[in-house]
Amino acid sequence: MIENNVDTAFFHSWFQTYVKGFYSEDPKIQENIQLKEEHTLRVCKEILRLGKALNLNKNALRLADTIALFHDIGRFEQFKTYGTFNDRVSENHATLGLKVLEETNVLSRLTKTQRSIAYTAIGYHNVRKLPDPADENPDCLLYSKLLRDADKLDIWLVVTTYYGERHKHRNPALELELPDIPEYSLCFVEDILNNRVSNSYELKTFNDMKLLQLGWIFDINFTQTFLQIQQRRIIETIIADLPDTEDIRKIQNHLKEYLNKKVSEKIGNP
Repeated sequence: MIENNVDTAFFHSWFQTYVKGFYSEDPKIQENIQLKEEHTLRVCKEILRLGKALNLNKNALRLADTIALFHDIGRFEQFKTYGTFNDRVSENHATLGLKVLEETNVLSRLTKTQRSIAYTAIGYHNVRKLPDPADENPDCLLYSKLLRDADKLDIWLVVTTYYGERHKHRNPALELELPDIPEYSLCFVEDILNNRVSNSYELKTFNDMKLLQLGWIFDINFTQTFLQIQQRRIIETIIADLPDTEDIRKIQNHLKEYLNKKVSEKIGNP
């Protein structure tokens, strides 16, 4: 059980040592290993911010931090083996991460219940939709929702920063090797206008990926996350990197209205 900061320090130290094993003199590999290492540590900060807004106790916050720390542990093996972060052409990185956790037994310091929650949340962190509350343990769903919100917040930070700087330096791995052409698929437009999260398996262009990322707003669980989306101007930043068409203007207005509504509602959770 994570009852003090000793276990938290152990997990972070283990993570750093594990990731360093993937460091490379190849600039492309090193850039992307570091990208995921830094992403992970920021997701830890995001999940703690959300957990504190929900008034979770210290033990619950430590478990949330541990889950965030290991949520993308499969990414390092994925990039080493396949040279991509695209699950569609490699392996499901969450499943790969669970294999790493089981093989290394790094979470043995947790109780059986905590391990079960951690494995479940990590396994769910990249699924299109969480299971119905009637079909899953409430604690597993709570930590899954915390992780999914925290993960999205930082992915949005990564991609919006990248969109503003990619003219200086391109990283194909961040674009999932998709063709950078003006076109986008109408199914992504329709999904957003109908408040649906899109299927990543429909991605055909780089613009499709941006639309997919905009649609993640329909899978946000906590008011604090909606407030961060608004304050960080995530929607506006991604929209600015899409073609100026009637479709995109409709999407921008729709998302703005949806976000304003969610923030004003305070959707039952802090």
